[in-house]
Amino acid sequence: MKIIEKVKKLFTKTNTLYYPGCITKMVYKNLEKNYQVLFEKAGIDFIQLKDAEKCCGSPVTNAGYDKDYSDLVTHNKKLVESAGVKRIITNCPACYNILKKEYPEIEVEHAVTVLLDAVITKKLKLKRKFDEKITYHDPCHLGRYAGIYEEPRKLLKQLGFTIIEMARNRESSLCCGAGGGLQNNSKSVSERVTKMRLNEARLLKVKKLITACPMCYHQFKKYEDGLKILDISEVLLECI
Repeated sequence: MKIIEKVKKLFTKTNTLYYPGCITKMVYKNLEKNYQVLFEKAGIDFIQLKDAEKCCGSPVTNAGYDKDYSDLVTHNKKLVESAGVKRIITNCPACYNILKKEYPEIEVEHAVTVLLDAVITKKLKLKRKFDEKITYHDPCHLGRYAGIYEEPRKLLKQLGFTIIEMARNRESSLCCGAGGGLQNNSKSVSERVTKMRLNEARLLKVKKLITACPMCYHQFKKYEDGLKILDISEVLLECI
């Protein structure tokens, strides 16, 4: 009950929640900071639950632990409902799909669509643009699961990038190698898939691969080797 009361006090001015997800919050705090800055500059009034919130449950349900998944959802749902949250923004595609499923009464958006709108409407004003060729990796959860293919590309083009597509893109995109618990259950297969994907990018002779998923970002970073791996927030932040 004490946690619920604290959450209610946090939401005295806004009903928008930024939910970064476990990887961003615990491993890549720099990315979390990027999104915080971008949302603030776009004029989005938001709050975070930080330690009060728990994992969305995506890896748990994928592993077949239905009871644990239900417990996580119930915990987070109580926090969100008690605070009167009407909108959730997340930069994690896996979280996005879980939140869309479990919170049908709440507007759930991926950060890419929010930031694209902010750039188009000039809420985020670009001070510079890139002039280079890059490639973009479609995360499984953002692409095949959520159908968000064009928004990241439109945002990158707004930033001045020319996108050179890998042989397998959009619906045919190859997994980063970390999905479905593969990296924990079969590291050799996971590594092979990751290297296959990065080799597709290297064949294009580009210097940067940009993605919009912290899990893909994390997996690719381990095998970077001359090909710079970037989250879309990193390049957008350079432009404002």
